[in-house]
Amino acid sequence: MTKINWKPGTMVYPLPAIMVSCGATEEEYNIITIAWTGTICSNPPMCYISVQPRRHSYEILKKNMEFVINLTTKKLAFATDWCGVKSGKDFNKFREMKLTPAKAQVVKAPLIAESPVNIECVVKEIKSLGSHDMFIAEVVAINVDDQYLDPKTQAFDMTKVGLICYSHGKYFNVGDFLGGFGFSVMKPKTKKKKLKENI
Repeated sequence: MTKINWKPGTMVYPLPAIMVSCGATEEEYNIITIAWTGTICSNPPMCYISVQPRRHSYEILKKNMEFVINLTTKKLAFATDWCGVKSGKDFNKFREMKLTPAKAQVVKAPLIAESPVNIECVVKEIKSLGSHDMFIAEVVAINVDDQYLDPKTQAFDMTKVGLICYSHGKYFNVGDFLGGFGFSVMKPKTKKKKLKENI
C-alpha cells in the first residue's frame, strides 16, 4: 500500500448534513445548511456550528446567540441542498421549500417541523478561526418526532429516520447497521443476540 501526501485540507468525512434555523421573529427567520458541525461535550451537552462571516445567517446568529440544529433525511435532501446554495437575502427559505417553522421550547429560533430531530442551542462563545467562526453552544432542549418512538420503551429509533450525511461535496444515505456500541468486546452469544435485536 502506498500513501500519497496531499496538502492539509478538510478530509474528516462523512459529516452530518444539517439545516440550522435561526432568527427571533418571523421576518428574520432563516435556514442555513451546515456540514461543519458536531458534538463537543456530553455533560453539559454542547455542540458547535462553523459559519463564514459573509453568510446571511451569520449576523442573525451573532445577534440572537441561539439556533436550532435540524437533522435531515432523504425526503429533506433537496431542501437541504437548496438552503445551502440560496441566500436568505433573496428568498424566504421556509416558504420556498414548503417547510414549517414551529415554536421551540426554549429558544426564539424556530424548529423545522419536517425534521425528525430538532436540537435547540444557546451560544456560549464565538471563536474566530479563519474562513469560519465557530459558534460553541449548549443544548437546552431536544424535540423528536413521536412517530419514531417505540410505543413500549419510548426509545427513539434513529435507524428508521432515514438520515443523510455529507461527504466531500456529495450527499449520501446513512449506511447499513454494523453493530452497537461495544459489540467488538461482547461474548459471542451476547454479540449475536444484540445484533439480532438491532436488525
